Amino acid sequence: MSELLEILGSKYPILQGGMANIATHQLVAAVSSAGGFGILASGGWDAERVRDEIRKTRELTDKPFGVNVMLMSPHAKAISDMVIEENIKVVTTGAGNPGIYLEKWHKAGIKVIPVVPSVALAKRLERNGADALIVEGTEAGGHIGESTTFTLVPQVRDAVKIPVIAAGGIADSRGFDAALMLGANGVQIGTVLLASHECPVHENYKKRVVKAKDTDTVVTGRGTGAPVRVIKNKMSRKYLELTKEKEIDLEEMEKLTLGSLSRAVYDGDMDGGSIMAGQSAGLVKEIRTCKEILDDIYLNSKHYRGLVK
Repeated sequence: MSELLEILGSKYPILQGGMANIATHQLVAAVSSAGGFGILASGGWDAERVRDEIRKTRELTDKPFGVNVMLMSPHAKAISDMVIEENIKVVTTGAGNPGIYLEKWHKAGIKVIPVVPSVALAKRLERNGADALIVEGTEAGGHIGESTTFTLVPQVRDAVKIPVIAAGGIADSRGFDAALMLGANGVQIGTVLLASHECPVHENYKKRVVKAKDTDTVVTGRGTGAPVRVIKNKMSRKYLELTKEKEIDLEEMEKLTLGSLSRAVYDGDMDGGSIMAGQSAGLVKEIRTCKEILDDIYLNSKHYRGLVK
């Protein structure tokens, strides 16, 4: 845990997931100020939009935070240069291998923490020079792999020597303790933070997460090679119906999903929007501040209280 905290510079070994359109300066600053490690999500934004978010975050907090670079973005290269210019100290990456950026990021003193869904990729990225790994199970919201957090984390822990951060299905101190027992050095959370006062999503989105039961999420996109976990609604049901047809109409599916996350996040459309959330939504019972959420996870953990060494 100490090695991870040295990389992050945060009070708690708890990272906030880089959720596209959601992890903006408001949420990131609140998480970092509360002792966690906030991560700005670049998503599909261009470099100047991300730069603006970085500067807005610094106006709200003097605590450490990082930037998530979505490697499939057409703006990834420009963002990779911009984070150096803005003196960002930690970058997390998703949707690919950050190998082409590692050398210049390391020369700039940036620690690189990729998200991985498999042991094979974890080993490869360690060889390439990653400083730590976010090991994400299929319980997570948004884009996911197939292995569960419970099985994937210990396998990656056995395969690499660098710090491991468990993600997927973690929303309280029990999940935090379980992750550490599996060999993780810390955790990444996302779904539970959707139900925070500081999260910029529409109130309808927050209330839907709080209302969610254990069976309320579903995975769309498995047939197209891009699985995404969302809370069930009319849009997800229609999408899954289209995938059952003999001849899949990709144009119709794209029309259905285009802008769907924005509709949920900004407009509060709970029927036609993509309500990305993980299976831990069933554990979220109320809307709280980021500080209340982080304190509950860490200060109530058995590891913090010395009951587990």
